[in-house]
Amino acid sequence: MRHWLAWLAIAIALYAGWSWWSERPVAHADGVIAPDDPAQTNFDSPQAPIAFKDATLQPLAKFSLTARVLSRDDYHFDAESDISPTDLAFGWGRMSDSAVLRKIDINQGGRFYYWHVQAFPIPRREIETHSANMHMIPADASVARALKRVRVGDLVTLDGYLVEADKGNGWKWRSSLTREDTGDGACELVYVKNLSIGAR
Repeated sequence: MRHWLAWLAIAIALYAGWSWWSERPVAHADGVIAPDDPAQTNFDSPQAPIAFKDATLQPLAKFSLTARVLSRDDYHFDAESDISPTDLAFGWGRMSDSAVLRKIDINQGGRFYYWHVQAFPIPRREIETHSANMHMIPADASVARALKRVRVGDLVTLDGYLVEADKGNGWKWRSSLTREDTGDGACELVYVKNLSIGAR
């Protein structure tokens, strides 16, 4: 019995170590690593809706970005998790600089992204307009696999659509269409067609 318990303890320790190693944050030297703002092109006319699981997605704008992952949160049991299993908080401009991020506490929960500072390393408004929480909708299995590999600190490039999701029973979920807003409704809902992770 003791022999079996010892092997179990070793297995648990090995699994915990592997989990930490495979999910550990990606480190970067000081300096901006994602200088450009996200790119958005609004449609001039309504686009064809996309059938996705038990929802209909209405494309609102083309969307692409290359940004640093500030935080990630995975969801399994809320009303949105069947179409969007992961939220990524992204930063660009000086919100991709390790020297700045060391002075900002960042976390996520309940589909929101939170930050806190003792003293502002950059102006408050710059934090608000150069970072965002984004709800990821992987368009296919390949994107879903790539999304599962994303770690905090990764430099991620993606493109797709900002969308409104409608399940036809009164439930709707609409993306923000600006990086200038904050609070409830300010998150982007992104139908991700392509996603790649930069060198680690």
